[in-house]
Amino acid sequence: MSPIDPQAAYADVPSLGTAQPATELAHHLGEGPTWDPVRERLLWVDIMDGVVHEGRLGEDGRIDHVESFPFPDTAGAVAVAGDGAMVVAGTHRLQYRDADGRVESGRELFGGAGRRFNDGKPDPAGRFVGGTKGPGDELLLRIDEDERMTVFDDDLGMSNGLAWSRDGRRLFSIDTPARRIFVRDYDPATGEAGRRSVFVELPHGHPDGMTIDAEEHLWVAVFGGGVVLRIAPDGRIVARVEVPAPNTTCPAFAGPDLATLVITTATEGMDAEELAEFPLAGRLFTIRPGVAGLLPHLWAGR
Repeated sequence: MSPIDPQAAYADVPSLGTAQPATELAHHLGEGPTWDPVRERLLWVDIMDGVVHEGRLGEDGRIDHVESFPFPDTAGAVAVAGDGAMVVAGTHRLQYRDADGRVESGRELFGGAGRRFNDGKPDPAGRFVGGTKGPGDELLLRIDEDERMTVFDDDLGMSNGLAWSRDGRRLFSIDTPARRIFVRDYDPATGEAGRRSVFVELPHGHPDGMTIDAEEHLWVAVFGGGVVLRIAPDGRIVARVEVPAPNTTCPAFAGPDLATLVITTATEGMDAEELAEFPLAGRLFTIRPGVAGLLPHLWAGR
């Protein structure tokens, strides 16, 4: 994925400012920031290291690293239950960490050389929905509490960011190489999903992780572009946040008021020259963009 100049590519999009570095800790592939509203903590992953990190968000936007939780393989995404238990999207299976810290591996859900779980989130009823990254024909699927699997898509270049509308009746999902954000009907009671359609196709850069705010605008990280875009319900790109690290991976709203946007970044694919040019790459960033997010869905547990 070739880098783009966000100032040039989206110069006509109003800027909300530049996000500030929030951690000293840098990541190879930082991803999946998740606000835990019960314990008022932030969780995020470093995918290839197979680690979930916990941090505390301060009023100044800084994130104090509290603890790290290792898992047996890759950690594509993390979700948390009401009692503090976690589910982590491993390589080919889900990994479970109970409230007492015991880790258990689920069954293999799919195979394929070079394929692994990528982004994932709980749906409005707490079922885990996730997708894969690999050689092609990638999956978007729902996994119920007994690990029954329902495939929504099986033809993606790379399954990525997810978000649900406020009422849970629309699911947005990303295919990164296609630069497309899809939308489909979703039944929050049953988890059944309708046929997808293209909601918007980005003109520049590759969409990665995604979240949604209280005004039902999507926020999409552009990998390689050092920018997060705000997209209105009618598909217009209406605002941007600049990030002083090119590989922006995922945004999420955090804090008791859900008014701080947390942005993960990565150093993956950057050479020594690029790392010298962007010394903050791989860190977490924050900004208060003037709008709050929706309360995140909790995982329903096993």
